[in-house]
Amino acid sequence: MNSLTVGKLAKIVGINLETVRYYERIGLLPKPERTESGYRLYGNKDVKRLLFIAKAKELGFTLKEIKELLNLKIESKGTCGDVKKIAMNKISDIENKIKDLTRIKNVLQKLIAHCINEEITTDDCPILEAIEMDFNKE
Repeated sequence: MNSLTVGKLAKIVGINLETVRYYERIGLLPKPERTESGYRLYGNKDVKRLLFIAKAKELGFTLKEIKELLNLKIESKGTCGDVKKIAMNKISDIENKIKDLTRIKNVLQKLIAHCINEEITTDDCPILEAIEMDFNKE
């Protein structure tokens, strides 16, 4: 039985009600039943689906990837191997982001090491000067 309004649903799941509407617009959440006066009504399936979306987002999945996961979950033709492939691709994305962040961290540490005199004006700040230059050549 569907008896939750969008506001109640959002509160239960801990998200903004506009997020619920957005998920509905992009197809992550099916169109709900409506009352005669036009209010959306949601049920337990919608709560579970939104909690699934929230957990998947915590794991770093994009909304597009979450949509793929939901489609696999709903389709009887989907396999665990299909889900595993998406998860392995996510690990690869994460590893690439870690490499990028490590490179950025190393560059920033080098820039900080060049900042010997903290009392000089920003006109002569080696960090700001390096940002203006192409510091990727290091």
